[in-house]
Formats: sequence, C-alpha cells, structure tokens
Amino acid sequence: MNIQARKLILIEEFLRISDESLITKLESFIKQEKKVSHERSLKPMSLNKFHEMIDRAKHDSDAGRVISHHDLMKKVKTWK
Repeated sequence: MNIQARKLILIEEFLRISDESLITKLESFIKQEKKVSHERSLKPMSLNKFHEMIDRAKHDSDAGRVISHHDLMKKVKTWK
C-alpha cells in the first residue's frame, strides 16, 4: 500500500472519531512530531559563521542600516 492510500485511510478513520479528547491527543502528537522532525533537520552553526554574522551586524549598525524596535513593531502590524 502506498503512502497516498495510507493517508486516505487515516483521514477516513480520523473523520469517524467523535471523542474530542482523542482528537486533542492526535493534534498534540502531530505538533510534537513536526517539532522533532524540524529539530532533526537543523544543523549547528560553525563558530566562524557565528562571528561573521556578528561582524556583519556590527558593520550594518555602523553604516546605519538598522531599524528601531518601535518602528519594526509598527511595520509588523501592517503584515497581518
């Protein structure tokens, strides 16, 4: 049985669930598994790369390529 067929069977089973606590548990399980999967895909940053990013940030700050927290928050509100 391929993955698509298995997904359809799972969806059909899910749609038959009437116990809200079971749905909550399934939601929590899926969220946790997605988090774990994402964390497994993360790669540690090298110390050199970290220092490069700090140097670039300092250079940007010295060059005036910054935005204040207040202005950034105003800008973020327009994204919604």
